[in-house]
Amino acid sequence: MTIKVLLVDDQPLMRVAFNLVLESQPDLTVVGEAGDGAEAVRLARRLQPQVVLMDVRMPGVDGIEATEEIITACPETRVLILTTFDLDEYAFAALRAGASGFLIKNALPEELLSAIRTVATGDAVVSPRVTRRLLETCAHQLPVPEGPSDTRLSPLTARERQILTEVAKGKSNSEIATDLHLAEATVKTHLGRVLAKLGLRDRVQAVVFAYETRLVKPT
Repeated sequence: MTIKVLLVDDQPLMRVAFNLVLESQPDLTVVGEAGDGAEAVRLARRLQPQVVLMDVRMPGVDGIEATEEIITACPETRVLILTTFDLDEYAFAALRAGASGFLIKNALPEELLSAIRTVATGDAVVSPRVTRRLLETCAHQLPVPEGPSDTRLSPLTARERQILTEVAKGKSNSEIATDLHLAEATVKTHLGRVLAKLGLRDRVQAVVFAYETRLVKPT
């Protein structure tokens, strides 16, 4: 199956460079290009790409707002954010808006291609550890819960909260399984239920959610 990609960057030369890399691959095709967020939303609605490669800093409608609109309008589309720094408040905001990960702009072509293929399958490309570091750096942007316990956590069982807490600490399924004396398959099943109950797209979104609800607090 060919993965349809929408390129979004306000610099034409960057779009040309990405286009050359992507079109060299038999399983990837660039279905459209946009120079700003508003155009990106319009094209995403019309073209329904599997992956949007989104520059985060653009004039007018930036990558954060565009990501939120695309995720709402095109639930099956995954957004991969392009940023200059890994600890970037814009990247953090984009993850909160629903992006499935972010990639540094000077990443190697192989890393870019791998990231696109990964998000196209529904997985996230930012490790929970990197996400946690980013969240703790940008924790001042998180909303303050009104009460001692966020009601959004209420659908979860005690075990599911425990699994979500461990994921938010940046642990892999195998590490969680070892620490909690569970089979790795059991951890995966619990995590799948957590994502389904909370309506989260992937592991990275689960980490963001855990910090937003203060299930895990920044250190």
